[in-house]
Formats: sequence, C-alpha cells, structure tokens
Amino acid sequence: MSAVADPIRAGLAAGWQVTDGALLPADRTLEADVVIVGSGAGGGVTAEILALSGLKVIIVEEGPLKSSSDFRMREAEAYPSLYQESAARKTRDQGVTILQGRAVGGGTTVNWTSSFRTPDSTLHYWNRHFGLGEYTPEALAPWFGLMEERLNIIDWPVPPNQNNDVLRLGASKLHIETGLIRRNVNGCWNLGYCGMGCPTNAKQSMLVTTIPSALRHGATLLTRVRAERLVLRGERVTGLDCVALAADGLSPTGRRLTLRASHFVLSGGAINTPGLLLRSMAPDPHGLLGKRTFLHPSLVSAAVFAQRVEGYAGAPQTVYSDHFLHTERIDGPIGYKLEAPPLHPLLAAVTLAGFGAEHAALMRQFPHVQVLLALLRDGFHPDAPGGSVGLVDGAPVLDYPFSDFLWDGARRALLSMAEIQFAAGARTVTPTHERARAYRSWAEARAAIQALPFKLLQTRVVSAHVMGGCGMADDARLGVTGANGRYHGLANLSVHDGSLFPTAIGANPQLSIYAMVARLASALAQELTGRPAARPTPA
Repeated sequence: MSAVADPIRAGLAAGWQVTDGALLPADRTLEADVVIVGSGAGGGVTAEILALSGLKVIIVEEGPLKSSSDFRMREAEAYPSLYQESAARKTRDQGVTILQGRAVGGGTTVNWTSSFRTPDSTLHYWNRHFGLGEYTPEALAPWFGLMEERLNIIDWPVPPNQNNDVLRLGASKLHIETGLIRRNVNGCWNLGYCGMGCPTNAKQSMLVTTIPSALRHGATLLTRVRAERLVLRGERVTGLDCVALAADGLSPTGRRLTLRASHFVLSGGAINTPGLLLRSMAPDPHGLLGKRTFLHPSLVSAAVFAQRVEGYAGAPQTVYSDHFLHTERIDGPIGYKLEAPPLHPLLAAVTLAGFGAEHAALMRQFPHVQVLLALLRDGFHPDAPGGSVGLVDGAPVLDYPFSDFLWDGARRALLSMAEIQFAAGARTVTPTHERARAYRSWAEARAAIQALPFKLLQTRVVSAHVMGGCGMADDARLGVTGANGRYHGLANLSVHDGSLFPTAIGANPQLSIYAMVARLASALAQELTGRPAARPTPA
C-alpha cells in the first residue's frame, strides 16, 4: 500500500493545526467560536460546514489521528488503536458486545460503508409520537442528496462477494426480496478490510473528507484529548474541561486543557455524549438523559458451505433484506434487517459459538464459513424501550435489559437466517448460541432453534449501531433535545450525532447522521454568522 498517497501526512506537512495531547508539554487554554466534541459522522459534518462558513472551530477527539499509512489490514493492530475498548466495549451485564470507533473519523473510519437513507416508516413514527414534523422524507431529501454527493454514496457496480451472494441466492429461492447496498467509496479496491481502516483512502470517511476540509479552512484538531466536563453557569455552557491522554490513549498525562467558545456541539456518539452530559450534571428535569438508548441488537448465524466463501475478500456488505421489517406493523412484533457482515479471523473467533475442539473445527473451515446478521429494530414498542447510559467511576456504561419481546425477535431472526442459508446450499448451520450445534438440515435447525433457551451470554448478541440517549422532541417531556438539536435547558449547547434519534432507525445509521446533522449544522452556522451557511462540495 506504500504507493497510495497519504492525505493526512500531506496536510500535517502543510501546516494543519493539529495537537496531539500525548505530546502536550503544559496546560493550555484555547478559544474558538465553536467547540465540537467528537470527529465522527456528526462531528465531521458539523466541523466542515462551520469552518467553511468562516467560524473558528476546535475539534476534540479522544482517539488518535491515524491514516492510510497506518492501516495495514491487521486485526491485532486495528482493534486496539481504532475502536472503543479495543473492540470489546460491552453492556453493563457483558451480554452485548458493541463495536464503536475511537479515532479521528470515529465510526466512519472503521465502518463497512453501508449507506441507507432513514426509512420513511421511521420518520412517520417520529412525526406522530415525538412531534418531529420537520423530519419528513420530503424535507430531508435535499440533505440526503447533499451528503450523498459530498461523500460519493453510489450504487456499488461490482457483483457481491460470495458471502453476500448467499443472502441473495437463499432469499431468492424462498421468494424473499433483497436489495443492493449503496456505499460511500471512491476508487474502491474491493479489498474487504474496511473495518480496519481503508489503506487506499477510497472509503469516504470523515478522516479523508470533512475533517481535512475543516482543517484546510482553519479548524484546530485536538487528538488524544478527553472531554471530561462541561462548565455550566445558569443556562449556558462557559467552557469545556479536558484531559490529555498518553500515547496509549488511556492514561492521563496530567496535562489539562480548558476550551472556551460561544457555542458547544457534542458529537461523541450515543454512549459518550450522554456520558459527558451526566458527568457535567446537565439539567435533566424529566429524567430522560441517557434513557431510550438503542442498539439494533444483532443475532448471528454461521453456515459452512462445500465451496469456499472467503467472507474476508471483497466489499463487506452489499446485499440486504428488509422483508422481515415489513411483515408486521412497525410497532408490532419486532422486525429485523438482514445483512451479511465481513469475516475476519479474530472477530469471528470471539463471536462464533462453541469452545475447545468444536470451536477449533469451525475455525479450520474458516474459508468455507458464511455469516448472516439480523439487526432487531428496537424502540417502537413498549417492550423494546432501549437501554440507559449511566456512569461507573465517571465512565459511561450502557444497561440494556432484554425482554421476552426481544427474545421472540431473536428466535425468529435465527430461524429466518438458517432457512435462507440452507436454501442457498449450506452443509451445516450453527446459530451463535452456546447450546446450539451444527445442524445438517433446515428441519433439524428449525426444531432445535425453537427449543433453545434464550438468555444473555448463552445467546450471542452484538451491535455496531448505538442511537438515542439524547432523543429529539420539542416537548421537553418527551426528549432531551429539540428538533433543532439544541439541548433543553442549555442555550448554547447542541447535540449532533446518533444520540438524537428518538428510536432506532432500522438501517445502518451513518447516512441518517450525515443528512440530519448537515441540516442542523447549516442552521447553526447561519444563526452564528448571520448569513447562509456554506454548502460542502465533493473534493
């Protein structure tokens, strides 16, 4: 990959204003028009729009600044350096593993490029139940279009790899409709290692698009700097107290930073943003802060085929099915989206079921293994209210209780995936459940899955999508933030990330964050400058 130019190194050489907290020699106080916490989908879009509009911006990122020169497609390097808690963040009871980014670019640096607009049914639900009349498909369409153009979100013209084609083929034989996933890529080499950072700069993440643009327009980026506490005075935020982190990204160096600004934007993601607000003792008169945090809790089904599948090669996610999202009412029995995640040895080994010789036998067949993923759409039923972010020694932790309602969806999802895999020709299917085994027919799998006991830690549940916790509603009794992203009770504080969503959305969330935040950031820029916001354009 050495032949690929590194835009981050080039920008640093050109004089970008970037400070690595690990190298900070003394305490510092910095001032700006706007301080943004987080550099992922929300923070990156906000930073570019505000900087293009002439505002002085400081971006605070807890993780490191990495670039294509560092992305060597090795799991052992990528997970500790690019993910929250080395890709092992979990709910409080350890029952759900949560993959979240922790580097410049946030989750956009490590996600699998899947780009969906917010489903119309989700927006209509928000209109009815949270008073979000401005969030209609028609009102958001120009913002989706803007960000799709900015980030080159296009139909992927390459045929799906075998891992994804199993979903298409099996579903087709069962007359289940599938679709193709759009991707935010430009000049993609079709390597399949998107989750470890793109070594060719083809993925149009915030790392290579909006953050460089903001830096070229005078923004300042602070890396390995943890936002510890907002300083509140009455109904205003007067500052942000931060601590510098050592090169390991974990231990404080003892150096502190004080940031002052006219306005503050929180874009740390739907666990860290509520966590910062809780540490800051932000006003919460209705007890909603951190509540209704959603995961798209995801179930996994592994199949072994006679032919090589090689799920690690080629674009990671290109086929999906929303069939099981539409078979019932949105607020009826929980629905789920089907996708085919990429397979890499380390992540597969810690996710797939079994121990000892059984697990080793499955891993020996690794090139022949295919995996399906079912994302449960939580948040639309009283028995799927999501979880709650709290603090443990100052660190945010998510409680996410499972109800019988959720387990019913999990069972149905494992049944659907097994049937599709057998229809596609699988030799065996193994649900990721510690009491399951490799079943050799659909009839055997169906009977066994029906009889499995569904409990956390026995049933493997994962998630890469965290939403909610600062949900929108202009009525402060229903939401922590208004439809304009402003935090209720703090006049100069906005939230611009997935924590704004009042429910899960039923789709991979990056494009929803891009579009909604572009709208919010543009309105904020116009308010702060008194003139229309600048519109980002493709590089």
